[in-house]
Amino acid sequence: MSAVRPTPHARSGYRCFRSIPTRWADNDMYGHVNNVVYYAWFDTAVNSLLIERGALDIHQGTTIGFVVETQCNYFAPLAFPQTVEAGIRVAHAGSSSVRYEIALFAQGAETAAAQGHFVHVYVDRETQRPVKLPAALQAVIDELK
Repeated sequence: MSAVRPTPHARSGYRCFRSIPTRWADNDMYGHVNNVVYYAWFDTAVNSLLIERGALDIHQGTTIGFVVETQCNYFAPLAFPQTVEAGIRVAHAGSSSVRYEIALFAQGAETAAAQGHFVHVYVDRETQRPVKLPAALQAVIDELK
């Protein structure tokens, strides 16, 4: 556990945004989004961006990303029927791994309701061994730094 209490990030600190509509099923019995859904939004935000930009082919590509670490801090509840705006940036990229930072904002909000990170190690689909980041992926990563 960190000795420093995290504070919500500002929208201006993120390079790219994805809108994600909430669903009725996202709410838990307390009337707000269940914690596990936040991680699904992280996954959706990062992978949909990579797919859209031609950096990831989930069906035919030879390189795939494995999640090896994820973490989230919560600051304010989100709930259906809100639209969530996921801010994405890259904090670090190595030769085969990337640490994406994601902040989840209520639509139009200036500070994050939740934020965290998602670390992918990119591997060969067949051998499942780490590989150098492909050029198309590296280009998207460079835009997100």
